[in-house]
Amino acid sequence: MNAPGSMANPVRRTRFATWRHQHAWCLRDSVRQLARRPFGSALTIVVMGLALALPLAFYLLLVNVQHLATALGDSQSVNVFLKTDVGAGGAQKFAAALRARADVGTVMLRTPQQGLSELAALQGFGDAIKSLPDNPLPYLLLVEPRAGSNRAQVETLVAAIRALPGVDLVQDNGQWRARLDALIAVGQRVTLLLAVLLSAAAVLVIGNTVRLDIRSRANEIVVQQLIGASAAFVRRPYLYEGAWYGLAAGLVAVLLVLLLEAVLAAPVRELVASYTGRLHFGGLSWATLGIGWAIALVLGWLGALIASSHRLLHPRR
Repeated sequence: MNAPGSMANPVRRTRFATWRHQHAWCLRDSVRQLARRPFGSALTIVVMGLALALPLAFYLLLVNVQHLATALGDSQSVNVFLKTDVGAGGAQKFAAALRARADVGTVMLRTPQQGLSELAALQGFGDAIKSLPDNPLPYLLLVEPRAGSNRAQVETLVAAIRALPGVDLVQDNGQWRARLDALIAVGQRVTLLLAVLLSAAAVLVIGNTVRLDIRSRANEIVVQQLIGASAAFVRRPYLYEGAWYGLAAGLVAVLLVLLLEAVLAAPVRELVASYTGRLHFGGLSWATLGIGWAIALVLGWLGALIASSHRLLHPRR
């Protein structure tokens, strides 16, 4: 009863052993082909590594710009400077009127004395503040728009506050943030476009290199086909070759990015120290670098697949 099952297992083991033997042979053959022309292989790997390092470097720059934007704050708060002739009573009434608006979340009142104390606490301003005959600062209202307000609603609120009597200056902190977010969005699009173009270039470089290798081994391929080798078997060494190219180029790209981070580490530390640690800069995570490395491997394999498939479909070209 168990005879068919017991016969199937050796057959499956034999097929698996054959499949493993073929892959091992193709793997060794691809390494031999790369080692046969070390200068050309190294040149291809370095070119592809440079092409892949550029998008990673731009992404590193973009990530740190986003960190900088986060450190500077994403508040849409509005600073309202009252005229210097507005006293404490007028400032309180002004704050109460703003709190009554539906589009205002919170309003904080800063007195001229508080503003002067903050200036005196800043490095280099102490002596200058002491030399002033009187306090020239006005009352300041820190207005936070209602939660969930969009940019158009904040701009409407700013225009309404500017039109009020007693207001000297309105500083819209959300405007620069909107511009910075727009610049970051442009940077993200440019990085994505650059990654696509350079990835396509990497595929073409690998494809052309494998194509030349296939052309130099045309007679060997003909012999393999005459003795019954399948298309998958003929193609397999070149797929491994492309994967080796991608793996090595990905390693070069990762090392270049790590080198870039190491070179910039010292000046970045000085910049962070000058801002008393309020800014945060960092390198790419190991997960991101790993994904970049894996993409490089896939690109190498894809370039080899395109070149080898084209050769098998059009053997005379």
